[in-house]
Amino acid sequence: MESLAKKQTVLVTGGTGFIGIYCILQLLNEGYTVKTTLRSLSRKDEITDLLQESGITSLENLSFVEADLTKDENWDKAAAGCTYVLHVASPFPAAQPEDANELIIPARDGALRVLKAAQDAGVKRVVLTSSFAAIGYSKDPKNHVFTELDWTDPELTDHAYVKSKTIAEKAAWDFISSGGSAMELTVVNPVGVFGPALGKDYSTSIGMIKALLDGQMKETPGFTFGIVDVRDVADIHLSAMTHPAAKGERFLATATGTMSLYDIAQLIRKERPEKAANIADLQPLDPSVYINMSNQKAQDLLGWKPRSKEDAILASVDSLTE
Repeated sequence: MESLAKKQTVLVTGGTGFIGIYCILQLLNEGYTVKTTLRSLSRKDEITDLLQESGITSLENLSFVEADLTKDENWDKAAAGCTYVLHVASPFPAAQPEDANELIIPARDGALRVLKAAQDAGVKRVVLTSSFAAIGYSKDPKNHVFTELDWTDPELTDHAYVKSKTIAEKAAWDFISSGGSAMELTVVNPVGVFGPALGKDYSTSIGMIKALLDGQMKETPGFTFGIVDVRDVADIHLSAMTHPAAKGERFLATATGTMSLYDIAQLIRKERPEKAANIADLQPLDPSVYINMSNQKAQDLLGWKPRSKEDAILASVDSLTE
């Protein structure tokens, strides 16, 4: 298997991102040749340093291409010679933009640029990183278990990020169904991504843990959310890339169960008391507001076995305080 993998090249878009760098790490560990796109090659050394700190001893199978989701340049060069593409890159702002199109246009048009370049290059399969945002924001969550069959209706939300992920994913499926090519598409829909932070580009979710540890979170937001470890997100991307059963499917990437910020605070107090000194006294939420979702499809079709939500949270806490 190793010799076969060495002959295959995988493009990972957005190499500086939290999920992107873990995908690169896992691909290199499994013997693949990897190309990754960066908006600016000035960040190349940052990535190579992080990979070496994570145990990658040889970078001869890694190359970089400067490419921007909002521009046509270099996407053909990035996709050339690749068997697979993991399209991970997508804008995720810390704050909502005033104009939703600031997110929607680069997410949708960027996905279409990548798909077209991949199709022209004869890529076998593209794995698109979508989000739970494209699944869980239209149906009333009461008495409902969210699965891959659910779709957010972008007309029913004002949330720019939620709109952008939904519209981009729908555009990708439309591209594949109208393309008339043999290229395959698989979509991964992660929930809040936690786990060990590498470098400064950790997820917005981990930023929330940092704010909690620093005492900046003074009250419990009135919602609960799914949790998944970034290492398991990379793992499901690689399975989705090669598994025959993954063709044409979408997979909800979440650990079992959901949590509120209050639950996370209690977990840290219990398991990492020495790190909990600054956590504010938060209020528990009514059990009726807990959202339900299922990872059964990924377990059944791909044999995916994610870490527990508690392990993912504690890995974030440990990496932030190391």
